[in-house]
Order: sequence, then structure tokens, then C-alpha cells
Amino acid sequence: MALCSTRRTLCALALTAAAALVPVQSSLARSSSTAGPCDKPVTPASQMAVEPCDTPARIIDKAAHTVPTKGQLAWQQREITAFTHFGMNTFTNREWGSGAEDEKLFDLSGPSRIDVDQWMGAYKAAGAEQVMLTAKHHDGFVLYPSRYTPHSVAASPGRPDVVGAYVKAARRAGLKVGIYLSPSDGAELPHAWHAKWVEEIRQKQQEGKPLSLPERVALEDGDHAPRGLGRFGNGSKVTGRTIPTLVPGDDRAAAVRGGRLPTFHVRADDYDAYYLNQVYELFTQYGPIDELWLDGANPWTDSGITQKYNVAQWFQMIHRLSPDTVVFAGPQGARWVGNENGIARETEWSVTPSAEDPWTVMAGGLPNDSTDPDIGSRAKLLAPTTKYLQWYPAEADVSLRPGWFHHPGERPKTPAQLMDLYEKSVGRNASLLLNVPPAKDGRIAAEDVASLTAFGTAVRETYGKDLRAAGPGPWTFDRIGLSEDIRHGQRVERFAVQARIDGAWTTVAQGTTIGHRRILALHRPVTSPMPLKGMGGAPIAVRVTVQEARGRTYLAPVTLHRSRAAAG
Repeated sequence: MALCSTRRTLCALALTAAAALVPVQSSLARSSSTAGPCDKPVTPASQMAVEPCDTPARIIDKAAHTVPTKGQLAWQQREITAFTHFGMNTFTNREWGSGAEDEKLFDLSGPSRIDVDQWMGAYKAAGAEQVMLTAKHHDGFVLYPSRYTPHSVAASPGRPDVVGAYVKAARRAGLKVGIYLSPSDGAELPHAWHAKWVEEIRQKQQEGKPLSLPERVALEDGDHAPRGLGRFGNGSKVTGRTIPTLVPGDDRAAAVRGGRLPTFHVRADDYDAYYLNQVYELFTQYGPIDELWLDGANPWTDSGITQKYNVAQWFQMIHRLSPDTVVFAGPQGARWVGNENGIARETEWSVTPSAEDPWTVMAGGLPNDSTDPDIGSRAKLLAPTTKYLQWYPAEADVSLRPGWFHHPGERPKTPAQLMDLYEKSVGRNASLLLNVPPAKDGRIAAEDVASLTAFGTAVRETYGKDLRAAGPGPWTFDRIGLSEDIRHGQRVERFAVQARIDGAWTTVAQGTTIGHRRILALHRPVTSPMPLKGMGGAPIAVRVTVQEARGRTYLAPVTLHRSRAAAG
């Protein structure tokens, strides 16, 4: 491991074993036990409050010592997650459902049996190390037999527990498991409100006014009421509730009474209690869950109905059930990269500011929107709106096909397109969340499998090893791999990479952030001759100059790679 000081320091990085880690030390002097909050040394943490007495230098020092939790560190090392959008929309050929669909439309009987092992084989071929299933999308249809809603697979032909089958298959394949549980729920829209809304939509249509996607699907199913119990945005009172809320004949009653299953006492309205009960079911029946995905979409806000979530209680219960679970849009979790194109920023920070306590709000309390081109610069950290600093890495979501759910007329992205997305997500300090939707026959289409397999092969051939591992130079390369040891945080703000060409050091790439991983694509291939000998006799063909940083930097050895295009 190369250790670099703050500014204008040359790090000659060779293909050598990592050195022992040096303990992180604050740049601030130690003080007595009676010192105030801004006199104490800064110690590493995943979240830090910004005190009124903090100087700009101390805030930057805090940012340098903001580090991932155990769960976040493991999550960032799983660079590709396969997203599985599968549900009622698969069978209705929709992207967003209404919540009024008949459960019998979700029919996996007969020839349409899901082949979850085939899914996992396709995901592994693409290089995924984690998978994530839409257990409930915005339509509210639930892919396991939940005790708390009539709108689930329990009312579908064959009563298939899709979540259970998916989780078991993933674990057989050695994959970590994530669950998507949409907070929005069309099946739970109040019936009287829904009936009035449909009439308003019909009036809009007669007047020739354009309809939104939620309005169009509601109109298509307009003669049917939402299939749930009317709990979303129904104005119910916040009262004391017990989670799990046991139902008649509940098979968990003895375990709850005996303390073998935990109990939570919360204050919640009808819908919050429903959502908490489903979270509880998922964690206690299908856990461990490595990532929980909380989508922020609310399709009905513009139509006048919404649900206020008590997310602080959600986060507290999730953390008690599974402290290492990474919650997308939650505290000590992961954040949306800001687009659905699978592309991260050229400057992508895992340390971000927050205007509010991240444990009390969705999306980490970012004072600037997730789509902002600047998430974590010094200017953002030092802004007067910043109240907290947090480790909050980016997740870049994109679908293999144009839609998130499978539609027969669509075609998958090519392996070359996927490789480009890999380099612009994983290669820019983000995790790639690649959606691969199975068809209603229960299988991933053959053309999708072919594209995923070729993509995974290309990634392994290009980035599976350093070119120098094959023996002495010269080496021809057009990709350079950099990495910080993020156990110490993310600190590099500006750097340059030089290669030894024709006996002289020549700058071949420059950049800002590095983070967990940075892939630099060169404009043209570079051939470096037999290298110099560095410390311990290790060969040095390239070197990195850290030009600006937030503190002492911890860099891994540079790796050299050649793309298929360069290999010719």
C-alpha cells in the first residue's frame, strides 16, 4: 500500500504486496478530557456532526476521517448488483401498475414456472456478486405470501413464494441478496379517493388533456378498485402499535411471546404500521438481507394524495434487525447517483454533506439534489447548510433493456455498451446496479443471457489481472486502474498519472477523485519499455502524483490493462 502525504506528493506504485496499514491519526492535537467539541481530536466515523465552532480546516479533517461502516465497505467491494424487476407488471406488459390488477393475472402455473437458478447463472456470468428483487413495486403486489395484504402471491395461481425461491437460489449460487420494497403502494390507495380520481381522469381525457403514466394505467383499470385495504395516505391517526402485529392464527406467536423473535413498539398510522410489518417479515423470514432498496417515487403526489413516512422509525427497526444492511436512500447506506443511465460523475465523492440528521430523512439529507453535478466538493462541505458529514457512496442504476420490466419487443444492450457503463460506474467510484428483467415465461431471454455472458467475459479478460502479472515488459495498455484504501476514507482531490515512455516520464492521464476504484481510459494505447527498479526491486512503469488531498492518502498499486479494442 502506498502512503502519500497531502499535496504534490509523488507515489511510485508498483505491483507489490500491500504494506502493513499505518493507523489513521488526526492532524489535530490531542486535548484534555475537559476540551470542548472542537478541541478534541477527530477520530474515524461513518457520520459526523458539524459543530458551530468547527473551523473550515477541521471540517475538511472530519471529511478525511469519514469512513465506511462494515456493511458499506463490503457493499462497495461488490461492484455489480443484478437488479430483478419481476412482478405483476411482467404479466400486464406495464412499467408502472395501478394496484387494481387481479392477483390471478400473476400466473406462474403450468409452463410459466420461474427458473430462478437460470436467473442466477445469467447474473453470475455478468460478474454480479449481489442480486436484488422487487418484492413489491409501486403497484403494491407482493411477491411473497404476506400476512398483511390481500394483494400478494397468496391469491395467485399456485401461491408461489417468489421471494423465498429467489433468496434460496441466490445463496446456492454464492450471491449476496438485496430486496426492493417500494414505499409507494397503489393497491393501498383509499377506495373513495380512487373512484373520484378516476372520474377526474376521464374528464381530462374527454377534454383532450394529456394524461400521466399513473393516470393512464388507472384509467385502464378504472372499473376496478385498488386491491388493498386503503391505507396509503388515508389520514389515519398515529397511535401506539406493536411490530410484528400478530394476525389470527399467526405462526410466530409463540416465538414472539418467548422472545425468540424481537418486538418493537412504535407510533404509526395505518400505512406506516403496514410497511413496518412487511419489513419485519422480510428480515425475519428471508434474512440476512444485504441491501434494502427504498425507492423514492410517489406516482400520485401530483394527483393530490401522498403518505408521510416516519422514516426514523423505519431506520431504527432495520438497524436493530440487521445493523450491517446497506439501505439505499437510508443512513449508513447508499445514494442514487442521480440518473438512470448507469453513469457516475467524473468527480464522485463517497463523503457527502447533509443538511439534516441522516437518520431522520430519506436520501441522506443532501442539501443539493442527487442530480447536482457537485455532491461532495470542499465548497459543498463548507456550505452553511452542512450539518453532518456522512459516508454515502453512489449506486448507478440502469436497465439492460429500455424498460425496467420485460417487454417482448425490446432488445438488450450490447456487450460493448455494458462495458462502457461498467467503466463509467464502477470505474468512477460507484456500484453498478444492472437490471435484468425475466420474461413472463419465468426465464431470462436468450439474447439477454448472451449479452451478459459476453460482457462478463470482457470484464474478466480486461480487468481480471494486471498486464504486468504476465511477465516483464514492455507492456501496451490503454486502461489504468487506481484505488484508495477506503477503510481510511476517501481523500484524493486531484492527481496525475505518468508513464515512462522513451526514457522520459510523460503525463498520460489526470483526474480528481479516486475512491474505491478509478478506471482511466487513455485516448490511445501506450507502450512502456522495461521498467525502472523501485523500492525492493519492484518494477515501476507508471507513477501517480497526488496533487491535492484532504489528508494522508492510502493508495493501492496501479494496475495496467488493455481493452479489447486496443488488443485488436
